[in-house]
Amino acid sequence: MREEIKESVLTIEQQKKVTMSGVSSVDSFSESLILLTVNGKRVRIEGTKLKVLSFSEGSGNFVASGEVTLVKYGMQGKLFSRLFK
Repeated sequence: MREEIKESVLTIEQQKKVTMSGVSSVDSFSESLILLTVNGKRVRIEGTKLKVLSFSEGSGNFVASGEVTLVKYGMQGKLFSRLFK
């Protein structure tokens, strides 16, 4: 079965607020790291004092705040999980 690819838009406001659409799931989060899945790929958000403000699984809208220092997009979920086993 082919997974439907949804449009995703990432916005970072003054390194303090992250909004993203098209998010399938929030896989994990802490004050220094948030891992999301978007269209079958991982998005890694690193920083300090990170906090998930909202996530709607139905619409795929995600909002977080904190000091954002890195956003890495496109890592395959399975490969990423094998690195830390």
